[in-house]
Amino acid sequence: MANSVANTDTPGRRTAGGERAADVRTPGDGGDACPGALRLHLADDGPLARVRIPGGVLTTAQTEALAHAAHHLGDGELHLTSRGNVQLRALRTETCGADLATALHTAGLLPSATHERVRNIVASPLSGLDGQGHRDLAPWLHALDTLLCASAPAAHLSGRFLFALDDGRGDMTSLEPDITLVAGPRATATVRIGGTTLTVPADDAPRIAVYAAEAFVAAARNAGADRVWRLADLPGGPEAVRALAREVAHRPDVTATLTDSATVTPTDPAHTTATAIKAKATPTPGAFPGGVSVAVPLGRFTPAQWTAVRHIAARTGLGVRLTPWRGAVLPGATPADLMALAASGLVTEPGSPWTGVTACIGRPGCAKSLADVRSDARTAVHPAHVPAEPPAHVPVQHPAHVPAEPPAHVPAQHPADGQAEPPVHWSGCARRCGRPRGDRVDVVAVVGGYEVTAVRAGKAGRTTSVTGTSSLAATVAAARTGT
Repeated sequence: MANSVANTDTPGRRTAGGERAADVRTPGDGGDACPGALRLHLADDGPLARVRIPGGVLTTAQTEALAHAAHHLGDGELHLTSRGNVQLRALRTETCGADLATALHTAGLLPSATHERVRNIVASPLSGLDGQGHRDLAPWLHALDTLLCASAPAAHLSGRFLFALDDGRGDMTSLEPDITLVAGPRATATVRIGGTTLTVPADDAPRIAVYAAEAFVAAARNAGADRVWRLADLPGGPEAVRALAREVAHRPDVTATLTDSATVTPTDPAHTTATAIKAKATPTPGAFPGGVSVAVPLGRFTPAQWTAVRHIAARTGLGVRLTPWRGAVLPGATPADLMALAASGLVTEPGSPWTGVTACIGRPGCAKSLADVRSDARTAVHPAHVPAEPPAHVPVQHPAHVPAEPPAHVPAQHPADGQAEPPVHWSGCARRCGRPRGDRVDVVAVVGGYEVTAVRAGKAGRTTSVTGTSSLAATVAAARTGT
């Protein structure tokens, strides 16, 4: 994402390579190139905006505003990210930057121009709905977002720095956040700063998280190094992060007990809150007490799918929660709503072959991509599971990728160790944009085919090269099941 434009209603200049360079930078841009709602990235299919949705939480009016923006300014679709944010692609008007900013501000989706790219907050999407967890995270989410936008130092965080709110079920750990707020029993909480934990009064947790972010900004500036965008980038490694956590814990206005992760015992809240609550880590497609959950094939809401979601949200009045696993939770929806959602092409059953399948945008939207990975992913999953729709672009043929006849669907199997199948992510190049954290299967396009690699416990296994696409489905299935 090297070429981006700030305030894109002001035309940028053309470089010698034909890319558009930024004339101005959004204040507090953190030095990285992550796009935002005000600073657009120029992709092959046009300008791209990334709209931060803290906690993935949208009101009914905000779902309408995003639909309107996607239809009138972009390609009509909402593209979900691995942090529960929304990307609008193929923005096509001369004043798209100004028009989008006005629409988002009016809808309450752009409360701060200086902080819009740093509002990266993920949260347990079932919090307050299913009877699990130690607390409803809504007050924390509001407080953290408000304090973050009010902090002048926080404006200098990068667009990659990540906050997480965990209601105690332990579902945020796999996302590898920089700062995690974990709800504990009896009005306690832990604030995890890298590998160091502060046990604090629950009501103080958002404020202490912002203190930690401000301390990181100062430490990054004092380091004098480039590309210090996340805690792990600090020169000095884990010891530098521990020093930062100690600095926060010793502030006169902070009451905290500091514990290094290496010394956490089963009696520590940092341990018990992640393990004592018997709840599924991520929402499973289908109904649950308090609402329904759906997965979005390839993380792309078509207009019909988003319309189905909006209609239910309008009826319940409870909005929508987008998840970091490219899905959505509809509070207050009922099992009867699943039929309309399924008819639109959303995943409403846990046994769907689409479960856990994600992809980057691929060709033709990205010039670096070697393949139309979304088309190939559909073929590998099963074309019958994808609603027929006209392509958004004229298909691009190129030597590195020749579409093959659709193979027969390979049924999902359980891995040899009896655990759930890892997700599979399709990437058009070695950058593997949007890949999930943790265990996964990487399917990466190369000249002439794909390379398939299972990543488990942070280690990549054997890579299988596949020429063409005829045996791709079977190879991916074998990598997911460990057979």
